[in-house]
Amino acid sequence: MKAPQPDLFGGNGASDPPAVPPGLAYASGLLSPDEEAALAARMADLPFRAFEFHGFEGKRRTHSFGWRYVFDGSGLQAVEPVPDWLLPCRDRAAAWAGLAADALQHALLTEYAPGAGIGWHRDRSVFGDVVGISLLAPARLRFRRKQGDKWQRAALIAEPRSAYLLRGEARTDWEHSIAPMQALRYSITFRTMR
Repeated sequence: MKAPQPDLFGGNGASDPPAVPPGLAYASGLLSPDEEAALAARMADLPFRAFEFHGFEGKRRTHSFGWRYVFDGSGLQAVEPVPDWLLPCRDRAAAWAGLAADALQHALLTEYAPGAGIGWHRDRSVFGDVVGISLLAPARLRFRRKQGDKWQRAALIAEPRSAYLLRGEARTDWEHSIAPMQALRYSITFRTMR
């Protein structure tokens, strides 16, 4: 994979969209259409399972590499390492985010069928920086944080082949969610560990 090496907070294909949480960075076109197609084909063959959260199943399906977070109280568990076919994508994500590739120890691959989304949340505190890559369909990423008795809100459309980074306030102070999808979307989420 050819790395475009965008600047983290502007220039060379990366930009902070207006009125987004501090610490959120976005890069369109991090992957080529051919790279996206190859990753989507690999992901289509994964043994995805319905996302489970405290006895409930979500509409999205997931598969983890490196680590898996289990929401039954057992927390973080080691799982199979990041496979070779995903390493070039991880390397690209890390370079864009200004991280060493091996710092991205967790890879969560998610299948969002039409109608699937994800509710308001912050990633678990065991994780640090979050780098997400969107495949096949655009997704509306929504952000909010409580300000007094009101919510401050922001949104970003994550286009296919784009990446976003949650760091700093965007990672720790703001919740995020994904609106229900209209078409099949895959996401690759890489995380550092705290």
